[in-house]
Amino acid sequence: MIPVLRSIWIWTASVAVILSWVPLLGIIRLSDRNPLRLRTGRWVRRLGRILARISPWRIHITGHEHLDPNQVYVVVSNHQSLADIPVIMHLRLDTKWLAKAELFRFPVLGWVMRMAGDIPVVRSDHREGAKAKLQCAEYLRRHCSVVFFPEGTRSRDGQVQPFKEGPFLMAIREQIRVLPLVVEGSGTALPRNTWIFGPPSDIYLQILEPVSVTGRIPAGAPALRDEVRLRISEALVRARAKGLSAQIAGTPPRPLPTS
Repeated sequence: MIPVLRSIWIWTASVAVILSWVPLLGIIRLSDRNPLRLRTGRWVRRLGRILARISPWRIHITGHEHLDPNQVYVVVSNHQSLADIPVIMHLRLDTKWLAKAELFRFPVLGWVMRMAGDIPVVRSDHREGAKAKLQCAEYLRRHCSVVFFPEGTRSRDGQVQPFKEGPFLMAIREQIRVLPLVVEGSGTALPRNTWIFGPPSDIYLQILEPVSVTGRIPAGAPALRDEVRLRISEALVRARAKGLSAQIAGTPPRPLPTS
């Protein structure tokens, strides 16, 4: 009963915050003369961080030394839960998100994403998918990073699923470095296929060292994809081993390793 009541409170508070934020975002969007809507996007990320605070999560971020806010990246992350989105919004980086078109159809949430300039993709429609890729490439050329979940959907078991090649081919064609992220703990914080939040949780976000694409050609996209996936998978294994060691020792989990 307690998880249900807690979840009702969190969702109610979250909806109230989003509804109160929409008029502000509308005003900011109207005054945002930048064609990339960077100012609007920054306020959307602030909203995401507020929603994360409402939730029973303790967010730990490591690897800041690998992130240069003045650089542009193809950002790729493993995907465990919807909680990954407000967690990644803690990055101090101007970003656009490639997201399923279904999310843009939700009232309020869809409005917010469109105001921020995020990119909807219909995976079953190759023509619409091509348009989304062109929009992503245009953002990168204008010096705005784009966030991808290359697994394509949330993992069912917490393991890193096979990656799609698209983001890595784009990184090579646009000669933009890939910034790998590792998220751990979000799968139990907000489990898949339920609206009930898990118990108060520690969620870890680790920023890995960017991967250069210098000298790579489009035919090398599969190798780049597999290299990045391996880095994320190995960092996730190390994170879980460290968390298990902390539990055995009876101490709180430590932050993710930065190397």
